Amino acid sequence: MLASRALVRGLQSGFWRRVSTSSAAWAAHTHDIDVVDCSIPQYNNRLDTPLPDVPFVRNLSAEQKKLKEKEKGSWTQLTKEEKLALYRLTHELSYAEMRQGSKEWMTVLGGVFIFLGFTGLLVWWQRVYVYGDVPHTLSEESVAQQTQRMIDMRVNPVHGFSHKWDYEKKQWK
Repeated sequence: MLASRALVRGLQSGFWRRVSTSSAAWAAHTHDIDVVDCSIPQYNNRLDTPLPDVPFVRNLSAEQKKLKEKEKGSWTQLTKEEKLALYRLTHELSYAEMRQGSKEWMTVLGGVFIFLGFTGLLVWWQRVYVYGDVPHTLSEESVAQQTQRMIDMRVNPVHGFSHKWDYEKKQWK
């Protein structure tokens, strides 16, 4: 018994030592993580701030740099495609594109209906297989007998059940 405990303890500590010092465990902690610095301005598409603090494209290609140089001149010399390309350097989406609705509501509504359908099936299954028959005490005759018994016993005569029964006329007030 003592030898088996020592064997298990040795296997556990040896296993833990191998796992905690393995190169795979160290490699998982050494890879570079892209950290977002929230203290510097960031680009975002929002309806309440349609003009972002920084441009959408920060690292310009050679063609984009040439277009930016051409932008400094007369805008009448720019074509419609060049103006659009300059706009897309600064903004990812136009205001109209940001306001355009999405089809996400269909997914949400579909999920709600799936959930309601599953819940309905669960309730039906419980009524059929889990719950038994309705107790006989809930039948019309049994409820009438219980009511008459409570009236005969004069249950709660001041503010309750018997208060609403006229004992002389034998009817409800």
